Amino acid sequence: MPNTTTLKEKWDLLVDKLTHQFADGDELSMDGIIYLVGVQELGQGHRAFKKDEKVNLMHIAICKLLEPYDYYEFDYFDDEGWPHYKIITELPNLKPGEQTVLMKEAIVNYFETLTYL
Repeated sequence: MPNTTTLKEKWDLLVDKLTHQFADGDELSMDGIIYLVGVQELGQGHRAFKKDEKVNLMHIAICKLLEPYDYYEFDYFDDEGWPHYKIITELPNLKPGEQTVLMKEAIVNYFETLTYL
């Protein structure tokens, strides 16, 4: 029987699972999940990050999440171990709702690849 789980069902499952693992009862937002992806991709474990580092973590996550869609490509690690990406294709001008769907799909795909879901 084919798996007909919808994006919404997968998203809700992922949010629930991540919230229980990483948040103290407050449901994780999309930004919170993107931040977690950035921490995961940096690979330096959970530590206190400065404000500018948090922004960079979000950027790393977005690049990694959109890499399978050919928007970004991994380029190199800098001396401090931070990954850098280059733009392959400019992101299209999406309406906010379309952006949300794209990011949810990319996040679900990322966690499915890690066999987290």
